[in-house]
Amino acid sequence: MTPPPLSRKAHEVRLRVRYAETDKMGVVYHSNFFVWMEVGRVELMRSLGFEYKQMEIEDDCHLPVVDARCRYKTPAYYDEEIVIQTELLNVRGSLIHFGYAILRQQDGTMLAEGETTHLVVNSEMEKRTLPERYRAAFNALMR
Repeated sequence: MTPPPLSRKAHEVRLRVRYAETDKMGVVYHSNFFVWMEVGRVELMRSLGFEYKQMEIEDDCHLPVVDARCRYKTPAYYDEEIVIQTELLNVRGSLIHFGYAILRQQDGTMLAEGETTHLVVNSEMEKRTLPERYRAAFNALMR
């Protein structure tokens, strides 16, 4: 069963929960949900035709997390297949805001939902504006 997306603009990534991501009882350790959000975010950007690594190297554009939230709904377990849905919620000046839904693939159960906010900076951690080529791709996605 394919879970319904956050919206028609959501990007999906599927993965299987690895043993290293769980505790002794086979339950996913809470911090791994933030790792999965990063996977979703990076793959959303890749789907737009650019890579985060490219942003850093070619444009001296970095996106540190300045706010991260996760609401846990039900546990995820070792060897389950999950779906990470990532949506671009807002791009404004030097801020980018993403939303996430993490679901169990088998039945579409919501495991967690979250958001991250990112500040656009250069390698010296100085705030800067998002380069136009990325802004254009993000804006096209939001339309």
